[in-house]
Amino acid sequence: MRATWKPHEKHGRLTTQSDLPDSVFAFPKQRKEPLTDARHVRNAVARFDQVTDVSDDDRALAFANIKKAAKYYDVELSEKSWHELGVRPQPRRKASAKKGAATRKRTGVARTAARKAATTRKKKRTSR
Repeated sequence: MRATWKPHEKHGRLTTQSDLPDSVFAFPKQRKEPLTDARHVRNAVARFDQVTDVSDDDRALAFANIKKAAKYYDVELSEKSWHELGVRPQPRRKASAKKGAATRKRTGVARTAARKAATTRKKKRTSR
């Protein structure tokens, strides 16, 4: 599979995902996993199996794009094939996240975490 990735230097706080061309994404048709720097390349490798609703051809193209970006940004890849990155996408990820949120709410963990976060924010404001 021939890679379609091309380097794109404009990135940072002022750049939104919609500003990026398709050529900087691992999955260009779906505009998933931007490859704008070494950190994003490593992130795309780590999350490769989490991308849903893509074909095997799309995965092969994405891996070719990741390899090309990794070479450009000097990121070492130990994997030789996209099959080594994980072949099982997580189709029920949204349902599992919803179930987990409901459990945290039911057990009170969510409320405790929100209280801790509010306390931390308050402390940071007063320590400035």
